[in-house]
Amino acid sequence: MTNPIFFGDPELVAAVRPGGSFRLEGPEARHAVSVKRIAPGEPVDVVDGAGRRITGTVTVTGPSLLELAVEAVTQEPAEAERLVLVQALAKGDRDEQAVEAATELGVDAVIPWQSDRSIVRWRTEKAVKGQAKWQALTTAAAKQSRRSRIPEVEPLLDSKALVRRLSDLDLVLVLHEEADAPLAGALAALGDRRAGPAGPDEAQASIAVVVGPEGGISPAELEQLRAAGAVAVRLGPHVLRSSTAGPSALAVLNQLLGRW
Repeated sequence: MTNPIFFGDPELVAAVRPGGSFRLEGPEARHAVSVKRIAPGEPVDVVDGAGRRITGTVTVTGPSLLELAVEAVTQEPAEAERLVLVQALAKGDRDEQAVEAATELGVDAVIPWQSDRSIVRWRTEKAVKGQAKWQALTTAAAKQSRRSRIPEVEPLLDSKALVRRLSDLDLVLVLHEEADAPLAGALAALGDRRAGPAGPDEAQASIAVVVGPEGGISPAELEQLRAAGAVAVRLGPHVLRSSTAGPSALAVLNQLLGRW
């Protein structure tokens, strides 16, 4: 079993060295002591959300304090590919379920999408609150899955803005029930890339998975995405819900990319 993890201030985590000590204070420490019941003598990890991980043994606890003796400090390299989930807003919290599961499956970024057929609407202040809520979901899911990196949740985009945003990525895969191409063959567009972490001077290849709402992606939106270079793909013979389509595609990509 891997150690439980907690998120620390990036500047404080960056200053820690093996053999030293680290003090975690505030809400994270309170959660560790009051909810997780972490006690002196137990091993824990503290991460900065960007790949740096402290491993140590708890020495002191308090109501909002967790102090540990630092045994190791590591910087976990990013994967060679950056996985992005474009998740259309959906009713019944299915979009939130997708975001949580995608985080557990290793997604690097999430883009909320206000598609033409989205019943749920984020407007003005609701868009800001919605982005913050999804960011809280990715943080909690990263902690649960013992990740040292927290996926970034980008601001809400409409379809026109999404097309512009995706033009910067290397490969955009649109999940669509009428597509002829299987997802398993889509990675050929990236060429011969090695699996594993990216080197210090090697740029990550960006792969986006686009998932529509309950009503599916409209023909006009699909045409716009295709015109921008996106590839429509299918996962299998069945139509998946918006809560499961993205995570399922990420699971397939993890296997194809050699991560699993």
